[in-house]
Amino acid sequence: MAKAANKESAGGATRLVSHLAKVFRERERLTQKELGAMLGYSAAAISALETGAQPASDEMLIKLEAVIGDGLGVFEVARELVLLDKYPSQFKDYAMLEQRAVSISSYVTLVIDGLFQTEAYARALIGGGYPPLSDQRIDELVAARMARQALLDRAPLPHIELVIEESVLHRVVGNRAIMREQLLHLISCARRRNVTLQVLALDKGRCGEHAGLYGEMKLVETPDHTRVVYMEPQEESLLISHPAKVSGYCRRYAKILAQALSPDESLGLIERLAGEE
Repeated sequence: MAKAANKESAGGATRLVSHLAKVFRERERLTQKELGAMLGYSAAAISALETGAQPASDEMLIKLEAVIGDGLGVFEVARELVLLDKYPSQFKDYAMLEQRAVSISSYVTLVIDGLFQTEAYARALIGGGYPPLSDQRIDELVAARMARQALLDRAPLPHIELVIEESVLHRVVGNRAIMREQLLHLISCARRRNVTLQVLALDKGRCGEHAGLYGEMKLVETPDHTRVVYMEPQEESLLISHPAKVSGYCRRYAKILAQALSPDESLGLIERLAGEE
């Protein structure tokens, strides 16, 4: 449901799209009802778009481009920018890097990485967080998280590595049916040619060595082949580009990778947990 409060929280791209949609509609001498009928929406939905009470969905932007875009590509370009508006503020800088990355290497310790989450898992995770979010905000965040996964099929294909603590595979999010679906999805992802998935076993550390005790991290290789590190402790954002610091994190990640189970062993473990063996 559209809310007036959304007008105050809307990002710059969302506000611009609202203005452009009205300008382009009026240029075509269309009423809100007429444009809505052409797009498959109600007049109220077009009004909510133009006032900023309800941000445009990706589907609506595609239709706006086709119907009133006049070949300028304005609404097509806006799709990525509006999506960024929907991300939490601390995540936006990383999101832009992620979509253009040559490679991403992640180590996660609490939940499944967002690039590999099912919609049901993501909804349970986001909806169960604190402080509680509105249903609309949950819908926005889930949709934005699912949209990120287009990266896995982007051309050229990025190389994605994921090292996941075994405890994450045992932590039930939502319910057991959601968790089993999530494990099956992980199995499917692990079989992609551009994905390497490894599990850091629960008993790692019993011999005194565990390189992952300082927590989660993401290493991103950019199109110009520089590397940055991204971390998000307690909803704060840390984006590290200092070469010496990045080098240190890369060495730590390499040690975590070496301590993890092999890709085949990891896949077998996930299959057993999912009941596929």
